[in-house]
Amino acid sequence: MLILAVNHGPTSTKLALFERAQILFSETLTHSPEELSAYSSIAEQYPLRKEAILKFLSTRNVRASSLAAVVGRGGLTKPLSGGTYLVNEQMLLDLASAVHGEHASNLGPRLAWELAQVAGGIPAFIVDPVVVDELDDIARLTGMPELTRQSKFHALNQKAVGRRAARALGRKYTEVNIIVAHLGGGISIGAHKQGRVVDVNNALDGEGPMSPERSSTVPAGDLVRLCFSGRLSQREILRKLTGSGGLEAHLGTTDALKVEQRIRSGDTHALVVYQALAYQVAKGIAALAAVFCGEVDAVVLTGGLAHSELLIGWIKDRVSFLAPVMVYPGEGELEALAQGALRVLSGEETPKVYR
Repeated sequence: MLILAVNHGPTSTKLALFERAQILFSETLTHSPEELSAYSSIAEQYPLRKEAILKFLSTRNVRASSLAAVVGRGGLTKPLSGGTYLVNEQMLLDLASAVHGEHASNLGPRLAWELAQVAGGIPAFIVDPVVVDELDDIARLTGMPELTRQSKFHALNQKAVGRRAARALGRKYTEVNIIVAHLGGGISIGAHKQGRVVDVNNALDGEGPMSPERSSTVPAGDLVRLCFSGRLSQREILRKLTGSGGLEAHLGTTDALKVEQRIRSGDTHALVVYQALAYQVAKGIAALAAVFCGEVDAVVLTGGLAHSELLIGWIKDRVSFLAPVMVYPGEGELEALAQGALRVLSGEETPKVYR
């Protein structure tokens, strides 16, 4: 049972071939700035990305007809509950029009669909896209009726490690209360209540803790005054929130390894900023314990920054009183995609239909 998993980023295409849950090989295909500059939108990059995948599969002597399914990262569709979805025409239409926003992951469903057709009409799936929305109604409200909280986070990896943590506890994902913190370029912290992420910060827009490139939830009044000061455009403000905030704004880098090198060299400012990041993550985790009235089965730390023993140590010091802390470094997105497809192919899960 061969499954091809494909994950599109702004300048790369990651893919891997799995035989059931066992990875056979993986590769990252990079697309140079010169190549991408010829296209005015992400949607226009489709022929380039598809050709690169087909060429790579040919060099690996992988015949499309040997595949059981193709699974891609889900794009910015309308809000969905978690799970594995069959790619269909309505999904492709919504992504082609970018009605819910433009992102490199919008290419995922279309390429999965096209490759599945080349393979003879096998299933094409997406799994736990970034727009997964399972928030409780109470978690949506703010003090301004015009503004509601939105669920935009690292759903694919969060749910994958949530299932992994539940297995480690000897229970099902639908039976446990887990707080998962994805620590990457953006940081999202979700309350996983018996299989549903009922509260989570909008990491896409910079809400929550600061991260290597995102600002965090900033003082609202000061932000409003900055917006109307005339010093910065709307685009520049948004860039400060997501892209050039956090470590980048304070230290001029998003590279945690470089930050730690500076700390070891005696840079006290870098030390305070990095500790502040850990402090904000810990506060975000502890706040979500209230969602479960303190009944937390585990705290899970994942993402690229989870490789940092220094950062993880600081976070553990502040949250270990809540529950056992499990650390699963990295993102494992290709594995999570393949596992979602496998759950459907093996009959463990029924595929959902996008409408």
